[in-house]
Amino acid sequence: MAATTEEQTYTYVRPSELTFADGRADLMLATSGGRTATGPAPHPVFFDGFLGHPEQAAAALLAVAKVARTRFYMPPGMVAAILRAADPVVTSNVDRLRFESFSACCGVYARYDALPGSLDGTVLDTGTTNVDFNPPMRDALARIGGLEPLHLQVGEDVVVRTLDTEVTEKKVSLPERWLKGFAEVQLASATVTPAFEVAAAEARRFIRSLPSSGSRKPVWVVPAGRGLRITTRPTPDGVSLSGLDRLKPLEPLLRFARSLRAYAAPHDSQGATGVWELELDDARLVLALSPESSRGFSGEGGVLWDLADEQSADDADLISVLLAFEPRIDIQRLAAESGLSEDRVTGALGRLGAAGRVGYDAAEAAYFHRELPYNPERLAAMHPRLRDATALVNAGAVRLDGSAAYVRSGDTEHVVRRTEAGDRCTCPWYAKHKGSRGPCKHVLAADLVRKQQA
Repeated sequence: MAATTEEQTYTYVRPSELTFADGRADLMLATSGGRTATGPAPHPVFFDGFLGHPEQAAAALLAVAKVARTRFYMPPGMVAAILRAADPVVTSNVDRLRFESFSACCGVYARYDALPGSLDGTVLDTGTTNVDFNPPMRDALARIGGLEPLHLQVGEDVVVRTLDTEVTEKKVSLPERWLKGFAEVQLASATVTPAFEVAAAEARRFIRSLPSSGSRKPVWVVPAGRGLRITTRPTPDGVSLSGLDRLKPLEPLLRFARSLRAYAAPHDSQGATGVWELELDDARLVLALSPESSRGFSGEGGVLWDLADEQSADDADLISVLLAFEPRIDIQRLAAESGLSEDRVTGALGRLGAAGRVGYDAAEAAYFHRELPYNPERLAAMHPRLRDATALVNAGAVRLDGSAAYVRSGDTEHVVRRTEAGDRCTCPWYAKHKGSRGPCKHVLAADLVRKQQA
């Protein structure tokens, strides 16, 4: 089934541009709509200064932009649509810049973190926006050499330019599943823990040895001495990997690598989300891969638990006022300032993440604040299972009987039972996924009714 789309219009004062003069490169990234610390802005201005390690930075920016233009999985029988790549999202988090993108198939998330040691200049504001990555600018980035200083502007003073300058518009169809993926990936990333780390030499050997295409069934990458090997047997000390080519975006950065870290979600014999982090000089390139190459983050449904919690909605409203585009959200501070418990703050952050308003950095083991530059009402309305569960509750289709719940859906009554391993349902959807892609609508409906009667 084709994903529904909406037309996203990027409005730039002018295209992004990379010029070479006087022995340095000047990169101006045009911005389009977003939010700053003081509210919405049509063309935010975030940074003006030099970006350290210029050749490395250029390769990282190109890698993030390439992921946005790549479809790593094509369903059988599907004709490839000509889909103009969405422009990357950039967030200014006080002391660092984060560039993010999603693949067209929604199974690969990429993020380049330019950390404090790589920024030599002035952070003019904090917030989130889209930046223009046009073909001529990308071609110029590929010509950056190792000795050329790289001056970077994220946004510019549009008051000076707009009086006699035509606005440049780019339109792209954003699939709904692409937008949902941004919400889901932060939740999946928050469940991972460090699995292993290897030195740069082994990172280069391993990544370069991977085929450009291969089996879509999950394999597991496990430590082997100082190196890594692949096994087809599930193992708790490994990281599952489906679609070996999905690690290839790391390859152009291997010459700059300091180490490669991998993070794994709780052990799952069917595969789970893996986060791969290439440590660079004062920077990181991060890839988060969905459990299966044919299974985008958009269908995971993990955010449904947070969205179904009415208390978390009120908590999220309170917590959102206290956020200030921090690079690491301090849960203890938010708990003290809001008067909420740390568990409720964490639940509120999960709900904010479902609307794309926070991300998660596995290296820091912390959330960071960002506001996706897309329609927030659209992001909040993209969860049909929650909508259907609410309809079942409103129709009086849920009957509780001790630890069991009976949910009538159409002509069938499904049984939801509570167990130590979680709620189980007799519906076909649960039989297929067994909770690995979030709760079914019947489990959600039963949970909603239990909370109403608590």
